[in-house]
Amino acid sequence: MAGLYIHIPFCASRCIYCAFYSTTSLKLRDLYVNMLCKEMELRKDEVDTIHTIYLGGGTPSLLSPQNLTQIFKQIDASFNLSKNQEITIECNPDDITPNFVEALGTLPINRISMGVQTFDNNRLRFLHRRHTPQDVYNAVKKLQKANISNISIDLIFGFPGELLSDWEADIDKALSLNIQHISAYSLTYEENTVLNKLKANGSVSEIEEEISIRMFQRLKERLEQADFEHYEISNFAKRTITANGVASSYRSRHNSSYWHAVPYIGIGAAAHSYDGTTRKWNVADLQTYMDSINRAILPYEMESLNTETQYNDCITTTLRTKEGIDLALFKEKFGKHLYQYLLHESEQYLNRGLLVIQNDHLALSQQGIFVCDMIMTDLMYI
Repeated sequence: MAGLYIHIPFCASRCIYCAFYSTTSLKLRDLYVNMLCKEMELRKDEVDTIHTIYLGGGTPSLLSPQNLTQIFKQIDASFNLSKNQEITIECNPDDITPNFVEALGTLPINRISMGVQTFDNNRLRFLHRRHTPQDVYNAVKKLQKANISNISIDLIFGFPGELLSDWEADIDKALSLNIQHISAYSLTYEENTVLNKLKANGSVSEIEEEISIRMFQRLKERLEQADFEHYEISNFAKRTITANGVASSYRSRHNSSYWHAVPYIGIGAAAHSYDGTTRKWNVADLQTYMDSINRAILPYEMESLNTETQYNDCITTTLRTKEGIDLALFKEKFGKHLYQYLLHESEQYLNRGLLVIQNDHLALSQQGIFVCDMIMTDLMYI
């Protein structure tokens, strides 16, 4: 089983915090989609069965219905698809028009991920987002009316000058939408972004760490009270009870694959792929990508992952999850030496209550979540 990620690099405008590869040149969309389909044909034998599909970006909702239809026809032609799939498309709220929703009804997409970020108009303008809070409410209503029952939104906290009460208001508005999944991230100042340049010239300042921690604590409290499961550091999924009484949740199956080292194939400019022992990444340049694919040449670089690198990947991904690291599987995969190394390095954090071992799984405690970067760094094999 594997995941399929398709990168759509087009954006109508560029947000000041974004470090992902994207372009605001929309005239190449049709040609790019042709090249995506050609790359899928070239790589159809790389994976066995696809069980999740994720269209990310960029802004995939900028594609036309014809573009999307073409992509899914090629997916169906190139890959063996499981019967029970999760198929996600990232959307900007103001792209959720009646025509877009109508197009969704003709496609196998069953999950929507929307970049909301905040419900405050001033903060949206600060980020250079093109939607309004009302666009979010309208979009969710349209999707729910069309029986789209798996909707996720992204939120950002820790804006310059943001108060705890401001963040609480965003949480309240998010919960009022009656959606199934929320991802929340602290505003980060990545290199080569407009936001980082504003920080460098003194135009904005990062929020104090203590306030950021309090914001995350409040998020966690409010969402868990609303019956959301905190299943990964930044991700919360609504819990449900099925007809036969079995508890389940709206966890993102595709993203969970990343955190549990499930193989995935990445299609498109700057897309990454992983098969368990190697990692590939396509060139992060639209024209170079399209020229190469047009000549039936796959424009990627590749890294072979030794045991120590795979160990470090496990620390920085699996430990982010609610369940943490399955120690029995870990020992089987990495051997006695790295197993003992992990336990030895974990000991100080176990003694301080920042890590816990439950049901033979090593996981972050509730307190450990707030210092997870430090813990992961110390557990890595150098």
